[in-house]
Amino acid sequence: MDFTGSVVERTYQEPGVSEMRPLFPRKAIDPDAALVEQLRREDAGAAETLVGAYGDRVYRLALRVTGNPSDAEEVVQDALWAASRKIDTFRGAAAFGSWVYRITANAAYQKVRGRRSKRNEVSWEDLGPAFDEKGRHAEVAVDWSSRVKDPAIEGELKSVLGGAIDELPADYRTAFLLHDVEGLSNAEIAQTLQVTLAAIKSRVHRARLFLRRRLAGYVGASLGYEDRQHERHPEAVTPSLVPVNLT
Repeated sequence: MDFTGSVVERTYQEPGVSEMRPLFPRKAIDPDAALVEQLRREDAGAAETLVGAYGDRVYRLALRVTGNPSDAEEVVQDALWAASRKIDTFRGAAAFGSWVYRITANAAYQKVRGRRSKRNEVSWEDLGPAFDEKGRHAEVAVDWSSRVKDPAIEGELKSVLGGAIDELPADYRTAFLLHDVEGLSNAEIAQTLQVTLAAIKSRVHRARLFLRRRLAGYVGASLGYEDRQHERHPEAVTPSLVPVNLT
């Protein structure tokens, strides 16, 4: 499943229910064992080998969290330098790649916290569930996730999703990306960012609620437009664009 489909699917999962498989699962033979030993011995070229093995992957993570190529490059430099210098603290309890990822995630998180730019971020209240005047949930949970594969909206939906993720406050965006996109567990994220497990669960859940609303609004508008077009010019609407029953 592609990035957009995976993220959309997860906006409908309850908090704490789905823990993804580790991004770097442990294997009987650790492919990074030789690299770790090179770093421990401070061999010439070990740092370059580390960059070659993980540079691109950690850059993608850093870019997603920071949203800025320049900041992402700084994060990668800092994270890989830290991994090289702190190799003696790597105990092997988790895969080496997971350890490097967690260092990168923390560095990226600290970068966006230090920047604290809120020019496009939504307010905290926008991340919570909506209630009516009687205190009841005001949102109707309609699962339209099957629409993400519709070629008529797939490209634009990806753009809408990316924009909505960028609007999330840094704390929420980081937790959401690490959990739903990068595959870290809630416990791993809490340890990486040095916050409570409950806080991570709440941030991921609220981020999903916000993204669900944004995507539902876009898809709902798209379906409404198609309905109007079909009523006016039924012969002009191809079968693949006719709205489907999403209930």
